[in-house]
Amino acid sequence: MTSQVLSDQAPLEATTFARLLRANAMLRRELEARLLDEHSLTVKDYEALLVLDGAEESSMRRVDLAGRLLLTASGVTRLLDGLERLGYVTKRQCEADARVSYAVITVDGRRALVKATEIHHSTLIELFGSLFTRKELDTLNELLARLPGAADDEPCALDPAS
Repeated sequence: MTSQVLSDQAPLEATTFARLLRANAMLRRELEARLLDEHSLTVKDYEALLVLDGAEESSMRRVDLAGRLLLTASGVTRLLDGLERLGYVTKRQCEADARVSYAVITVDGRRALVKATEIHHSTLIELFGSLFTRKELDTLNELLARLPGAADDEPCALDPAS
């Protein structure tokens, strides 16, 4: 079968899913390019700083942060190592259990987050605002919230309302 035949037979759900994936990849690439250029932060770095900033005592168990960022334990370790080198995050051991460590956002990390948030928000406003009206964005937001995991009780780390 040719790819044309396969695409003609693909259900609307498959086409919709493919468009979501492509749009996500393009938007993340653009956002990451701007964050890297301006602040040497990846999207995941930014998300980690945002989560830590909003956490109780501006810290979180590394394992909990990994779960929140949808990363493995080794993935969050690599991410936090980079943020520690930049001076944006520090590590704190749990006094009650030496096996547990916390990631803590630093003052410099907060400063970087504030600056990066300006780029983050202006980029999203530019990318979405140029394509959709406010009403269309409301509708899109409502529709996407129906997808599994998209509207969990715990706010998305990249949600400015979180």
